[in-house]
Amino acid sequence: MSRVDTIKRYGPEIEEMIRKARKWLSEAGDEINGEDILCKCEDLFFESDISCISDPQETIVIIDSMDRRLKSRYGILKELLEDTGINEIMVNGPEKIFVEKNRALLRVDDAFTSAGELEEMIRMFASDVHREINEANPIVDARLPSGYRVNGVLKTVALNGPILTIRKFREKEIEMAELVAYSSLTEECADVLAALVRSGYNIFISGGTSSGKTTFLNALTAFIDPNERVITIEDSAELVISHIENKVQLECRAANSIGKGEVSMTQLIRTSLRMRPDRIIVGEVRGKEVVDMLQAMNTGHDGSMSTGHGNSIRGMLNRLETMYLSGSQVSLTSVRNQIANAIDIFVHLKRDAKGARRVVEIAEMTGFDGNEYRLNYLYRSDEKGILKATGNSLLDRERLIRSGYGSMLTGSMKKSFQEKQHDGS
Repeated sequence: MSRVDTIKRYGPEIEEMIRKARKWLSEAGDEINGEDILCKCEDLFFESDISCISDPQETIVIIDSMDRRLKSRYGILKELLEDTGINEIMVNGPEKIFVEKNRALLRVDDAFTSAGELEEMIRMFASDVHREINEANPIVDARLPSGYRVNGVLKTVALNGPILTIRKFREKEIEMAELVAYSSLTEECADVLAALVRSGYNIFISGGTSSGKTTFLNALTAFIDPNERVITIEDSAELVISHIENKVQLECRAANSIGKGEVSMTQLIRTSLRMRPDRIIVGEVRGKEVVDMLQAMNTGHDGSMSTGHGNSIRGMLNRLETMYLSGSQVSLTSVRNQIANAIDIFVHLKRDAKGARRVVEIAEMTGFDGNEYRLNYLYRSDEKGILKATGNSLLDRERLIRSGYGSMLTGSMKKSFQEKQHDGS
């Protein structure tokens, strides 16, 4: 019998024994150690009625389940949170726990004793960041002090709930060389993007859910000159830019239980313009804040970057239009002109069936002709999913030339980049 089956079968009894053990702990004081807790779990089990009906394997699971819950406030999630190979923890109700580990989705053979225990875990995470979750406010989305992003939904709105999702982030930022090693993009493509970032092109990264947009954005920020002043604006802080000292990190804040205190991304973008930024890095845009993001890109903050959810570069352009129109009463033609003038380079990522996250297309925005956007594709994946240069030259070369990358005038850009690095210029 699996751990899930055992906990499902004896859930109420396990909860009752844990309740007794916690009462004992509160009365015993600070002299209790881990061995004492384990002994108490064993005593409570063998005093219970289920000790007569459970088999030896079930006995081990029950005692271990009690012991883990009593020794850590994170209970059965403790080991998953500490496992550096796990990127995401997904709890779909008390009996279904999944993790993403090494790019694969795996089911964990463990379970919460009840929906009530899972809801208490969600409330604990919410209280850690001074958020409130209840029937009136059944959803919480917050960043823990550890940097993990937590989303919790109570069973009042989740039919198979409660639902808990925890996204973990690396303490050390991922480097572009690692992405090349993972075959997320080619070395040549990485070199070209590095030159574009250093030269101050505005870059927008698009992709589907969990396609690696934030990770890729973080890798690109490594090519920003450390002497620049950079302002990051995110819904939940995820970016790690350690090589820049002159930086400001802004994070949105949700309203409290009475609807007060919200700080939106739109407000933060507007505030950032008064902070004398060289570049503005905006986390994923989802709504009307795209108006202010594009205006910032259009007003001299060269080298700014952002991400968004889209299924292709052209699909992302359609979404940007929709988001812009939700926050501004202007004509569609005006919106398209603003987008075309603001964003220089689009990078699109995709997560394949095996969990690998790859760059699938890169295009230069060359303008809007009154009917449609003009895109100059620099890289595209072939039918086998291999990213290849199209052979097209970058058309807007002025910033490359000004930054010393003037020899990058053809589709074969890698050689000139390496020559510049060799010259030390």
